[in-house]
Amino acid sequence: MLSFFARHRIPTLTALILVILWSLFTYLSPQTFLHLRIYTSFMSTIPFTAMLAFALTLLIIAREIDMSFPSVVALGGYVFASLFKATQSPLIALAGAIAVGTLCGVLNGCLVVIFRIPSIITTIGTQFFLGGLTTVLADGIAISMPEIRQTGLHSIMVGRIVDVIPAQMLWACVLLLVLWLILAWHVFGDNVNFIGDNPKAAEMMGVPVERTRMLLFMQMGAISALVGAFVSIEMSSWWPNQGQGYMLLVFASVFIGGTSVLGGRGTLMGTLFGACIIGILEAGIISAGLAGFWTRLIYGVIILLSLVIHSILLKQHAGSFSRLFSSR
Repeated sequence: MLSFFARHRIPTLTALILVILWSLFTYLSPQTFLHLRIYTSFMSTIPFTAMLAFALTLLIIAREIDMSFPSVVALGGYVFASLFKATQSPLIALAGAIAVGTLCGVLNGCLVVIFRIPSIITTIGTQFFLGGLTTVLADGIAISMPEIRQTGLHSIMVGRIVDVIPAQMLWACVLLLVLWLILAWHVFGDNVNFIGDNPKAAEMMGVPVERTRMLLFMQMGAISALVGAFVSIEMSSWWPNQGQGYMLLVFASVFIGGTSVLGGRGTLMGTLFGACIIGILEAGIISAGLAGFWTRLIYGVIILLSLVIHSILLKQHAGSFSRLFSSR
């Protein structure tokens, strides 16, 4: 029962916060938030943050974390751009980027699962390693690929549907649906939730804890590299620090969405609403007449308020159910 409320009320709360912020920004700047252009812009940028946040949500539910994904985004983008320039085949470039991202996940998974190094320490180390490796391979030089716009892959991945809806939004929705189905209905999703609740008990019940963790790191790496390819295609270029701006945005999306820092609890829909909140904040702040440097402060306020409210709701549910069972 506690799990039912935690999984249904928290996304509702995050959606309510999103609606309140949107209403406030629309009131303060109707000329911006009542125009279609701003929503086309949101649908161009929010999906990249959301896709990373979806993958990270599953990891955090299983009591793991990945701090290296910004470097994997940059490495995936570099591999995509380099292979495309060398072969002029966007499909080969995309496959190569995803393969390299998956290998980065294998590296993180091996260090955590085999060598028993805590994931936060492991991925901080691999963040520096992979980021440095990418810069060395690229010699610190950006790669321009304007010809990517002439390929069919550009239209499929980041083209505009009826000249309004960016294709990456649809891809983010597809990824959300697939991961939601896995988390809610597949045995792998059950394993993730069991591990998050109690890893030792899950292992005693026969859950393949180590294999599940390895697969989670692999999917995190693959999706991070895929986002790197998406960004490179959208911008028609790659640059060495391509993924560095996503760290704060992704973690904020996950935790605003109600995923527990301690694992064992989280929802992908909550993460989606969290990504939308983070995505509209900067535009709303600037449209409201505040200077851009207010953005990080308001990010922090929203994150802290969300964490406090989620914690209070969870404790209230826990208290109500403990009183219910004690009365029996």
